[in-house]
Amino acid sequence: MPDDSDKVNVLIVDDLPEKVLVYRSILEDLGETLVFARSGEEALREVLRSEFAVILLDVQMPGMDGFETAALIRRRKKSALTPIIFITAFADEVRQSEGYAQGAVDYIMAPVVPEILRAKIRVFVDLYRMTQQVRRQAEERIALAEERNKRAAAEEANRRLSFLAGAAGVLGQSLDVLVTARDVARVAIPFLADVAAVVLVDPPGGTGGVSLAEARGPGAYVQELAEPGLLPAPLANAVKGALADDPVSDIPAGPALVLAVPLRTRGRTLAALALSREGSGREFGPVDRATADALASRAAIALDNARLYREVQQADRQKNEFLSMLAHELRNPLAPIRNAVEVMKLSGSSPPDVEWARDVIDRQIRQLSRLVDDLLDVSRITRGKIELRTQPLDLEPVVAQAVEASRPFIEAKNHRLQVAVAPEPLRVNGDPARLSQILTNLLINAAKYTEEGGQIVLNARREGSDAVVCVRDTGVGIPPEMLAAVFDLFIQVEQSIDRSQGGLGVGLTLVRRLVELHGGVVYATSAGPGQGSEFTVRLPMIDEPVAPLPESVNGNRLQPSHSLRVLVVEDNLDTAHTMAAVLRLAGHDVRVASNGPAALAAADGFHPHAVFLDLGLPGMDGYEVARRLRARASNPRPVLVAVSGYGGEEVRQRSRQAGFDHHLVKPADPGTVRSVLATATVR
Repeated sequence: MPDDSDKVNVLIVDDLPEKVLVYRSILEDLGETLVFARSGEEALREVLRSEFAVILLDVQMPGMDGFETAALIRRRKKSALTPIIFITAFADEVRQSEGYAQGAVDYIMAPVVPEILRAKIRVFVDLYRMTQQVRRQAEERIALAEERNKRAAAEEANRRLSFLAGAAGVLGQSLDVLVTARDVARVAIPFLADVAAVVLVDPPGGTGGVSLAEARGPGAYVQELAEPGLLPAPLANAVKGALADDPVSDIPAGPALVLAVPLRTRGRTLAALALSREGSGREFGPVDRATADALASRAAIALDNARLYREVQQADRQKNEFLSMLAHELRNPLAPIRNAVEVMKLSGSSPPDVEWARDVIDRQIRQLSRLVDDLLDVSRITRGKIELRTQPLDLEPVVAQAVEASRPFIEAKNHRLQVAVAPEPLRVNGDPARLSQILTNLLINAAKYTEEGGQIVLNARREGSDAVVCVRDTGVGIPPEMLAAVFDLFIQVEQSIDRSQGGLGVGLTLVRRLVELHGGVVYATSAGPGQGSEFTVRLPMIDEPVAPLPESVNGNRLQPSHSLRVLVVEDNLDTAHTMAAVLRLAGHDVRVASNGPAALAAADGFHPHAVFLDLGLPGMDGYEVARRLRARASNPRPVLVAVSGYGGEEVRQRSRQAGFDHHLVKPADPGTVRSVLATATVR
């Protein structure tokens, strides 16, 4: 810690006492003189009284803000080159450009990280102290050239500060680790060195991560190397020293042509920056070392940000893969349950208890299927994988489909449903399936959170240039503090065990995001707990003519039709045999195979009109079976139907490429199966 005579001044400008207390606790162990100002006016008075190594300046202050204060500080010759670090919670490109135009050398995002703040202040204090030392030596040695040397020192300091500010701007442009490493090597050329190398401690993929930059013409040529051993020997040795347990001991004490510094942040060494001036013969001096340290500090933060971003992306990918796998595993037992229900429906004999059990299973399977679909939709939306198939349409048939889809949930609790749709056309540009999903979710939400025997009202009308759909209920209501949060993921107003209404807390999140994808807005209102709720969807209307929507086949039974030869290929025996039973009750001739070779052998003698083929078969998967079936000259040419727990666009695209005609997601809807079989040719 420096003694009192060697202390330098650090000015901290912030109007909030609690933040001043935080800065004092973070910086007091530096051992320097900390001066505090609560406004821009106080800061200017302090700058008039004293000289500062660095100024820590809050952007948002009442009266004179940080940018105006910095501009006035820069107008004074004595403080024109004093480094200014802005502290802000908002650092978009426009505000950053304004800050750098006012002379800022760096930005720190609030809330501050103590280690980062101390490191940045220490770099500028050291740089200031070194500059002062150089200045004093110059004054002692060359008294006659005092003014000239001061100007030269100021210009050099300004060049270095400008270099660091420019480097900070470049290093903040990418969140890719390898790109950031290349940028670090590139910005060091030619200001700091003739040749620069950055070696990552833990490169993505486990290999490489070595960037070598050389001065070529006005810029720098950067190449990637497979390992540090391929660097020129002086740089390779310097890197080893920088990455050693005690890197300081490996940095030459005197002037040198090669210099290496570790890139450390949060107690971890991320990389090493090696610099060489052997080509030009310029030696690294103390100021060069301080500048290299300052660059290393900024580079370490940029690399750390890139690594954190990569970790977040990896975690997000793992989460989405988990959700997709979870949905697949949930769908496997759904298929035989749904098929068993269909067998019960088609078998004819239905004693009251069997009919009751059948209806219970049917309702629960629909609920479970809806939960799985909601889960996958959330995953797709967060990854940007939802694509709307929009068309000009009238909302009236969309409302009718939503009412029909939600009716079992409403009738199960004996609610009274009132629907009022304006007689005039409500034309919008939208995806009919997704718009129906929005209204269905709102109606089911109203049914869940309304006591038995309640009332639900759906009203669709025009207001100005918007089509407005409101769903109002007499249910539990929403506390005022929850109105904005009910659309957040996994949020439910009532979460106690005895009040559980089922669901995952994702239905309203899907509603909001799907409405936003349609260019609309959705919001909730409620007078409070026990006073019911109202959800309002507003969509922009259009003047284009609309075509009628096709009737939905969901929920239709698989009734007997013309007899077909159908091959079911599925390794889950419950799924295979229940689906075969459903198809036989519909009048079809059905064979079952549990793997790829058995399916190919069965197809040789059976000549199926249609093949329902599971993609996840052991050994030879469904894609390969489909390709081999398509390679045969079969008569009739079978309709190939992929059946899978995965329904993403990537899987569907792959099934199309393998030769499938249709892709059904487990559990397959009987009405959809009937529609698929209708495309098969009887021969």
